[in-house]
Amino acid sequence: MFRRVCEGIFFWGIGGFISVAGQAQTAIAGGQAHLGASTPFLAQIDPATVRDSWQAGAITTSHSQDTPSAGGSLLGNMGGLRPWLARYGLTLSIQDVNELWGNATGGIGSTNGDGRGSGTGPSYIGITMPTLMADLERMIGLKGATINISALQIRGRAVTQDHLGNFNPISGFEADRSTRLFELWYQQSFLRGALDVKIGQQDLDTEFLISDYASLYLNANFGWPMGPSVNLYAGGPSWPLAAPAIRLRYRPGEKYTFMFAAADDNPSGNQDSSVFGVTGNPADPTSQTIRDGSGTQFNMGTGALLITEIQYAFNPQSGDSGRAASHPGLSGVYKLGGYYDTARFPDYRYNTQGLSLGADGGTPRWDRGNWLIYGIIDQLIWRPSPDASRALGLFVRATGNSGDRNIISFAIDAGLNLKAPFSGRTNDTLGLGWGIGRVTSGVRAYDRARGALVQGNENHFELTYQAQITPWMVVQPDFQYVLNPSGGTGDPSCPTHRIGDEAVFGLHTNVNF
Repeated sequence: MFRRVCEGIFFWGIGGFISVAGQAQTAIAGGQAHLGASTPFLAQIDPATVRDSWQAGAITTSHSQDTPSAGGSLLGNMGGLRPWLARYGLTLSIQDVNELWGNATGGIGSTNGDGRGSGTGPSYIGITMPTLMADLERMIGLKGATINISALQIRGRAVTQDHLGNFNPISGFEADRSTRLFELWYQQSFLRGALDVKIGQQDLDTEFLISDYASLYLNANFGWPMGPSVNLYAGGPSWPLAAPAIRLRYRPGEKYTFMFAAADDNPSGNQDSSVFGVTGNPADPTSQTIRDGSGTQFNMGTGALLITEIQYAFNPQSGDSGRAASHPGLSGVYKLGGYYDTARFPDYRYNTQGLSLGADGGTPRWDRGNWLIYGIIDQLIWRPSPDASRALGLFVRATGNSGDRNIISFAIDAGLNLKAPFSGRTNDTLGLGWGIGRVTSGVRAYDRARGALVQGNENHFELTYQAQITPWMVVQPDFQYVLNPSGGTGDPSCPTHRIGDEAVFGLHTNVNF
């Protein structure tokens, strides 16, 4: 399933940008993730990956530190460069992520009798992410306007692709090696900030379908979830593949947020029925594809992905100390949403002659349209006092969709996050998460007709500890266990035996320059 379609196409370097100015604003206490000019950089990259800090007043999962000053970044003010840029409304950020992974048991080749995968061993992933954001009000007097550009330099090899064969990558940072443009968009606010519109090359998984608490975890499923990651072409417009889109967001008050986006559904531009194989995935969700390794294709020639979401903030904390004191209850955010993809997708049951695809073979029939609905709960469930650093949060997210043209029909993930688990470690976080993905009836029927192993559920568990070592560096050891990788599919080295259950250890570091 996880084929390496390309090893990367390099393009002339471009400075990226996203603001990390101001306090991190994806706190659950705030009732919503305030994205845009004040969005932390890594939150714009992928909430599927680990956040760097917890806000003092409530559980949050913000990737970023405070303003990248001398105390919040390794390079401080860069010899005066950052203050000089700030005079013209520009904010520069550079972050570097490095991960080391290894599977101790199971994985591809684990059916050779010794319980170890043939590719067992360490894998390295590295990402350098320069970002820059322009505040046009400060620059040219255009109130409420922001322009953003960001870039990625991806190196190393993906442990999931090489060793594991799971539905979703063991790390949200796994991707093919490349140096590429990521996002390029313009945002304009109206109605005193209640309404804002963003247009351009966008990564939708920074705002839609995201549990803020789940963003602590490293497994990619806890960010952009298993349903769209596995079912949509190239995983849809999600990290590291952005797509042309327009996004509208309306916040009439502190409790409600309404969002809608229309985007190209296939940032890779690859929509070829010849890639339909044993797993049936219409495109490799981990690939940047040979057509667009630079991120500059701006594909708009396939289908449209229409997605909407409503958020309700329960007992929101405004951030004002007086209001927080008078409303000390436990805060939470509840989200409902769904998407519809107008493209055509290969059918798992029938070929173009209306016969069984699994029994008779042939070319899969193409079905028009695809959909998914979802619900998300992020709830603070315990804090000894309103101003305490220690707190316990719970998240639950469920998705569901049709089964004839998808691999995953139902998925759910949940977890518990404990902030400040040890005395004196107020910015550390301990998390225990679980997720499951159910293979669709269409894929199971296809497997039975072929006489292959019938896929079922994939379960994954994650235990992680995020430690803030310095204001500009986070270290996160991580352990994951995967049951029935890819729902119990056959091992490529021995198709009559399932891929063995996997115990995976990892170490993640993030440095803010």
